Amino acid sequence: MPATTDALDPELATAFAAMPKASNGTLLDFSDIPGLREQLRAAHANLPTPPPDPRVTIETLRIPRNDGSELEVVLYRPAANDLTRPALLWFHAGAQVLGDDAHGDDAYHTGLALDLDCVLAAVVYRLAPETPAPGAAEDGYLAYTHLAAHAAEHRIDPHRIGLAGASGGGAPAAATALMVRDRRDPQPRLLSLLYPMLDDRSETPSSFETTAEVVFTRQDNQLAWSAVLGDRFGAQDVHPYSAPARATDLTGLPDTFIALAQFDVLRDEGIDFARRLLADGVPVDLHLYARAFHAWDRFAATSALARSFELTWREFLRQRLHA
Repeated sequence: MPATTDALDPELATAFAAMPKASNGTLLDFSDIPGLREQLRAAHANLPTPPPDPRVTIETLRIPRNDGSELEVVLYRPAANDLTRPALLWFHAGAQVLGDDAHGDDAYHTGLALDLDCVLAAVVYRLAPETPAPGAAEDGYLAYTHLAAHAAEHRIDPHRIGLAGASGGGAPAAATALMVRDRRDPQPRLLSLLYPMLDDRSETPSSFETTAEVVFTRQDNQLAWSAVLGDRFGAQDVHPYSAPARATDLTGLPDTFIALAQFDVLRDEGIDFARRLLADGVPVDLHLYARAFHAWDRFAATSALARSFELTWREFLRQRLHA
């Protein structure tokens, strides 16, 4: 798509050109989710593993679910002292179907914990299609309420716990916030959504723009949502815990940060979610990055555009977590 890549930020265009493409020409082939998982595991196994950072301790919690299984939440804690710190629950990207190993992103999680001076709690939520929605959101709620109830044990300030999710992780992050509100638990300190996957209907203008299909295509989005919702995909009565854009009442949600990219099929559903949050009285920091594609901060992490985003985003997180 030369017209789109010509319009990208030059550093992002260079990064995209260097990315390996699937046999179908896309970045990732969501038509074969098990095969895609194996492909990504193999690719990750060939990457050098950075040594552990001694400035951070890593602990894996195993929280019992009602069905007898366990939810893993990996805690990354700055080791400088025994201070009680805020916590940020992190819901990883992966279209809700990829990413079952938090330790594969240890360096990123460690960097966030150090930079924000917080406990970064990476939620290893269940993936679709093996666990359809709202299973991932229920995992988020379990993680949130467990950390709040056991805050003293984990040296966490129960009044300073935030929720953050990227791409597919935006759905369980937002749904967790809705669950916390509806079940009358103490409100999270913040909600942060980075280019979030919120709406299964794919009816927004950007979801039809071929120029937005740089990293994540309309077909990718639909295949992922089909896995997440199963036979409910396309139905009229999908619950907001399964697709947060379906919520008609967003009152009572915490201060929210939303970052979006110009060339992203998910752009307009994020804008619409921000608009409806504002209409319901929720403070929103909305940032639209021109000439960027989906997840530019990870795929082109050294670019000026990614560095600019990181400064803005992390300052929001620091202010809300430490205020």
